[in-house]
Amino acid sequence: MKANAQAKTPPLLLAAGVAVALLALIPLAYVATYTVIIGPVEIWELVARPRIVELLRNTVTLAAACMAATVVLGLALALLVERTDLPGRRLWHGLLVAPLAVPAFVNGYAWVSIDRSINGFSGAFLVITLSYYPLVYLPAAAALRGLDPALEEVSWALGHSRWRTLGRVVLPQLRPALLGGALLVGLHLLAEFGALALLRFPTFTTAIYDQYGSTFNGSAATAMAGVLVMLCLLLLLADLRLRGHRHYARIGQGAARDASRTPLGALRWPLVAAVAALLVLALGVPTYALVRWLAVGTSTEFPLDELATAALTTVALAAAGAVATTLAAIPVVWLAVRHRSRVSTLVERSAYVANALPGIVVGLALVVASLKVVPVIYQTSLLLVIAYAILFLPRALVSVRAGLEQAPVVLDHVAHSLGVGPVRTAQRVTLPLIASGLGAGTALVFLAISTELTATLMLSPIGTHTLATEFWSASSELRYGAAAPYALLLVLISIPATVLLMRHERITP
Repeated sequence: MKANAQAKTPPLLLAAGVAVALLALIPLAYVATYTVIIGPVEIWELVARPRIVELLRNTVTLAAACMAATVVLGLALALLVERTDLPGRRLWHGLLVAPLAVPAFVNGYAWVSIDRSINGFSGAFLVITLSYYPLVYLPAAAALRGLDPALEEVSWALGHSRWRTLGRVVLPQLRPALLGGALLVGLHLLAEFGALALLRFPTFTTAIYDQYGSTFNGSAATAMAGVLVMLCLLLLLADLRLRGHRHYARIGQGAARDASRTPLGALRWPLVAAVAALLVLALGVPTYALVRWLAVGTSTEFPLDELATAALTTVALAAAGAVATTLAAIPVVWLAVRHRSRVSTLVERSAYVANALPGIVVGLALVVASLKVVPVIYQTSLLLVIAYAILFLPRALVSVRAGLEQAPVVLDHVAHSLGVGPVRTAQRVTLPLIASGLGAGTALVFLAISTELTATLMLSPIGTHTLATEFWSASSELRYGAAAPYALLLVLISIPATVLLMRHERITP
């Protein structure tokens, strides 16, 4: 560990990490610049309003509630699947990951279109929790699967109960997975727009969109974006403090066997029923709503040419953005894990900031930056891919970091002692060990990009339409039948990425 801390940081690696961080900070620079232009007096007048207090209360309360709920739910489900004799574990694992294929705004559309009374805080809490809990469940289940069962057996041999072993041995090792998942949930909720707009629960994101979209009040929107950035920074600082400086890698895979499973006994079927009920809410309701509106919606239509064009555009943009984002995450994570320092920590934390900003703010920042610096990329797909990389870099960072933290650094040292250079060591030793994390990060980013809305509306070249933008155009006009085919295609396109995630997290029967 000491050798790792003192290892010299390769200049090219540092330059690449800093370049990614600077790219991610463009929206923050935009907000800060316009905040200075507006001036402190006007900013205070804009912020010190009852409306801002209401938005702050709504945003913080919903974020705290959803983060807590997804951590509890994700951890409980991971323990149930990985540490008990739950029947059909492989099937349940696949179904519990499946809600990732249903975008949050499609989930919100499903609930609202069935019952218009589902709105406000309770509706937002329900939909966000059902949509985002897999972001905690997946890393928690993977971490449980990777633990050495001997550690738990030693605890039992010392006379500790299963519950005490869970609290003293297992949970501390799940800290990176749980904190990483909770951070993703919090950051994505801070930037969530579609689902919250449909559910009529005002947060800073929906308010910023309203300001830009209706009155184009740039000053008020910039002031609210500044508050949103502060919330993001507080969330990142809390995560950094809770994560600490522990190392979780180990040599080898421990015993080549599964951990001992706790018999559920009389609780077996009640717990099976509880998991099934959760899946009915997370998957059954959206499926029912889509089928219902496809069958009986008066506005339902199937413009095949438009559907095919939107689907192909969505896949192409999502694939390009996912690969670019994952590649950008590698140097940042490598610095943070293999060359820990204040600079590397600052680089990593900087990469998270823009994720809390609404897509419309990121879009406006890139419009201004591109026109002033590189006007040739304005209104091109390249600028849109850059926006995706800025927005969804944290999804790749969390997945890649989880893999790199469990890749023993001593293997790098062994390779270096044999005369293998850093680049060759990364290619032959480290990258193969974190291939699962790279795949999971790419799949998560693909899922996010395929459903991104506001930045796509602002930055896409003229005439470019995605499934998300076409769905939003119809659903915002309450043409639920017309929106249903686009929502269905969104779900179908998301399925392969979800299956890829499940394959990377394959479990034994």
